[in-house]
Amino acid sequence: MPDPTAKPTVSIVVPFHNEEDNITELYARLHSVMEDVDWEYQFVFVDDGSTDLTFKRLRDLAVIDPRIAVIRLRRNFGQTAALAAGFAHCKCDYVIAMDGDLQHDPAEIPRFLEKLEEGYDVVSGWRKHRVDNLVLRKIPSRCANWLMAKLSGVNIHDFGTTFKAYRRELLSQLPLYGEMHRFIPALVSAYGASICEIPIQNKHRKHGVSHYNLSRTFRVMFDLLTIRFLLRYMSRPLHFFGRLGLINMSAGSAVALWLLMWKVLYRTNVMEQHALLLVFAAVLVLLGLQLVALGLLGELGVWQYFNPSARKPYSVSAIFDLRAAGGIDIASESRS
Repeated sequence: MPDPTAKPTVSIVVPFHNEEDNITELYARLHSVMEDVDWEYQFVFVDDGSTDLTFKRLRDLAVIDPRIAVIRLRRNFGQTAALAAGFAHCKCDYVIAMDGDLQHDPAEIPRFLEKLEEGYDVVSGWRKHRVDNLVLRKIPSRCANWLMAKLSGVNIHDFGTTFKAYRRELLSQLPLYGEMHRFIPALVSAYGASICEIPIQNKHRKHGVSHYNLSRTFRVMFDLLTIRFLLRYMSRPLHFFGRLGLINMSAGSAVALWLLMWKVLYRTNVMEQHALLLVFAAVLVLLGLQLVALGLLGELGVWQYFNPSARKPYSVSAIFDLRAAGGIDIASESRS
């Protein structure tokens, strides 16, 4: 039974990539905020393959503060991978993730903690008033967030910000890769998690350069399609591939039937007059069969996922082994 008098605990996870000029100030502000909060806490700082003095400065901080854990990745794996490495090292009840470029204000952490204490599973930050470039950041981000909300069914305004708070047990159930960290609210919604959103400040970067570019938007779009598929068809892939397969087979069969009727009624040579159309019908039918087969293979994969392979490919009727148990005759029958 958990101790009702125990203080709640929180892990602050911050990924860094070439942020040497921001580390000291961010740590000072984080430390000041957490010292005023009656919570036990730890800092998990992740160096995502930095090529400057980021790791050295993080390591120096860890020497003077035992509540700091520093994880160094062998190369730059990206923000999602860095966050996953940090989440795996968290030991506390709650987890707060934020960026290391000082655009997220540590003074807002108590507001996230209050919402977690109210019972929410995920608290997402909302950059209500963004300070970014209108054409390169604001408009693409607004369009992407609207699309994400519609496709995922999670009604929040800002999927892109890293500044979010979670219950740790939820994070342990999620595989994170690609740009999936921004879709965590959508993923946990499939488990029935409660989600809320709070406005946060969005400040200008003081030091260093932004790692964002437009190519990242396209990667996010592909991950969004993946999320949409996972949320709707992860446990029933045949419903997706089978539907497409039946559509293709129906269309191909309809074309073939029309060609057959044309041949019977008008005595025409279908191969001479409609050879391409006949080939098209055959391709549609074959493609439909392949899609259905792909859906069935997906169902087998889902079945294996939800049913660990404890089943044996045989059934034993009886066993006679006189050497077992000191020469005693053993006979056992399988009742499976």
